Amino acid sequence: MEEKDFREYVLSDLGIGESEKVVLRKTRQSIDARGQHIKVNVQVEVFVNESPTNVIEYRKPLIDVSQRPVVVIVGCGPAGAFAALRLCELGFKPIILERGKDVRARRRDLAAINKQHVVNPDSNYCFGEGGAGTYSDGKLYTRSNKRGSIRRILEIFVAHGASEDILVEAHPHIGTNKLPKIVAEMRETILQAGGEIHFDCRVEDFLLENSAIKGVVAADGREFTGLSVILATGHSARDIFELLQKRDVLIEEKPFAMGVRIEHPQQVIDRIQYRCPLGRGSYLPAASYSLVTQTYFKNVQRGVFSFCMCPGGFIVPAATAPGELVVNGMSPSRRDSRYANSGLVVAVEPADTRKYAAYGPLAGLQLQREVEQAAFRLAGNGQAAPGQLVTDFLAGKSSTELRETSYQPGLVSMDMRDVLPDHLAAPLRDGLQQFGKKMRGYLTAEAQLIGVESRTSSPVRIPRDAKTCEHPETKRLFPCGEGAGYAGGIMSAAMDGERCAEQLVLLYGKK
Repeated sequence: MEEKDFREYVLSDLGIGESEKVVLRKTRQSIDARGQHIKVNVQVEVFVNESPTNVIEYRKPLIDVSQRPVVVIVGCGPAGAFAALRLCELGFKPIILERGKDVRARRRDLAAINKQHVVNPDSNYCFGEGGAGTYSDGKLYTRSNKRGSIRRILEIFVAHGASEDILVEAHPHIGTNKLPKIVAEMRETILQAGGEIHFDCRVEDFLLENSAIKGVVAADGREFTGLSVILATGHSARDIFELLQKRDVLIEEKPFAMGVRIEHPQQVIDRIQYRCPLGRGSYLPAASYSLVTQTYFKNVQRGVFSFCMCPGGFIVPAATAPGELVVNGMSPSRRDSRYANSGLVVAVEPADTRKYAAYGPLAGLQLQREVEQAAFRLAGNGQAAPGQLVTDFLAGKSSTELRETSYQPGLVSMDMRDVLPDHLAAPLRDGLQQFGKKMRGYLTAEAQLIGVESRTSSPVRIPRDAKTCEHPETKRLFPCGEGAGYAGGIMSAAMDGERCAEQLVLLYGKK
């Protein structure tokens, strides 16, 4: 419905005449496609002959923290950036160390991955200002409503340039084309408050003394010290996990999942979800889906599920080092690509990492790395990815030809059973068959699998106290966000960053 028609409907329903001064503001909007008729549910505030209240309560920090006590933050993804913003509000000076480049400079390295198949280990789809979320989607919904205020995080995004629509939508999304500017605005807020951000600054060691952390050492030899260290390095900072193990800082193996991306023409998903044979029209957004099931492999139950579904999106190369092949998904703000993609992943069970026991808590990381390196070699030692039609994968045969794809580096026809270990490939096949029963038309020759999707979450957890967020053995160390094992996306990472900042100040702010 056009905004003009919507306004007329509301005024008519409430019996309000156009002669009165009326302001309408949507407060919630969602789509219900479960029944025969698709419904758009809208909640609206109506202001009659009065000025509307402010849309957001959040205000940027006004305190000058340049001479205040310092907190060192490693990583400038959502967890690190929101921790820094909160510290500024609380009167502490954040110093962020980011191994990658700022959002503008990152673009050249992303282009090099897509076009020349060259991976910069410090600047890529995972590393750099804004973290993995900046250039790999921008979905803003989370089930982690106990971590903090979802509304507050959304308001901070709006205050830095995001559309007010994210405050209304049931599944808010900014889009990878708009996030970079918002991330840059957040950087300016931190700098204007007196904080510091150092790019191209990879941490290579910790300054430890008497079972506490004093600071960190950068690759160029500079030392950064402060009250505490917030470690917010993301799920792909393998060198940090290895450094923690080397320096005898307690870490643990953590459950995670691996698999592939599945790509359909967006029209196929629209037809299935909206039951519109001729397409969804201009009033409905690109349709999405969420799938989960349980299968068995060698009498062990396995979870198989869709992950990070990107309607109207693209598949991108997400490797963080030369010699490995990883894919991820993203969507622009308008979600207007011809393709829909989603991760389809299988839970990794303890039995799967037993052969890597010599790596201790890094056993899962080693499994992850070996699968990625094998995919790289099998597909030709570049960023071209293994691809296979879904129907051929289920039939147990290689694809003689592949479909067009959104994945820029290109595809190489391969049998995914040669790319994935049996404990992933077999449950994936069973899971797909079950998904085909839940979504009629999902298992089509128009869909193809693209591998490998291996960075669903960190395979390592850095333990911390449930209340204080402080590491149980290394004092003044605050493991934070997705890399530490306490978040799964932009929103939960941002809330975790704020929480760590607040707990740090409670513990050490007056000492």
